[in-house]
Amino acid sequence: MRRGLKFVPPALLLLALLELTVFVLVGRAVGFGVAVLLVFGASLLGLVLLRREGMRAWRGFRAAAQAGRPPGPEVTDGLVGLLGALLLALPGLFSGVVGLLLLVPPLRRLAGGGVRRATERRVSSMVAGDLFGPRRVRVYRGAPQSAPEPAPASSPQPVTDPGKAIEGEIVDR
Repeated sequence: MRRGLKFVPPALLLLALLELTVFVLVGRAVGFGVAVLLVFGASLLGLVLLRREGMRAWRGFRAAAQAGRPPGPEVTDGLVGLLGALLLALPGLFSGVVGLLLLVPPLRRLAGGGVRRATERRVSSMVAGDLFGPRRVRVYRGAPQSAPEPAPASSPQPVTDPGKAIEGEIVDR
């Protein structure tokens, strides 16, 4: 975790330079007064949406908890909505556009899927199951992809009948 923190200051500097560049380019194209109004309007809209998205996320979390469903999908959707509103509320045109894109439902679901995958990689399977419910696993049946090497005579023989395998045991076909 600490390894990634060393990239935060350069990333923030790059983001500030990008925001400044976009502001200057938009200012030249439509005029600086209009560019300033766009920044203020986007920030005001972001503040309004921040409150709305926060309340929406909280209601979704409570409804899932009361229904006994895993709250993960509602939490990730709420987090993506809050991030979008927060980026829109920050002064800047680039962050405002990214925040607005995160509020568009198809892109919001796509970003929510990324948040879910990242969360599942970082937490234990038990916590991920509590958050998102049981994982969907694809099971392919049929012939093995490659022929296994024969086991030496001194090692124990693996279970070759999948019907005889117990859960958690590796079945070598």
